[in-house]
Amino acid sequence: MKLENAIRALAGTMILVSLALSQYVSPNWLWLTTFVGFNLLQSAFTGFCPAETILKKLGVGGSCCTKH
Repeated sequence: MKLENAIRALAGTMILVSLALSQYVSPNWLWLTTFVGFNLLQSAFTGFCPAETILKKLGVGGSCCTKH
């Protein structure tokens, strides 16, 4: 899987999970949705994405995962 696709999948998953948790556990889980959205926005302007750093360390998007 390409790194960019993994980041999008992670962000989408985090948003959906936090929305479900806000409905069934506590509305405070909406803060996680806010954090993910803010992080996506700031990374568009700064180019810095903490999820990218973490996923790279986990080996996502390496040469073994790319398709030509």
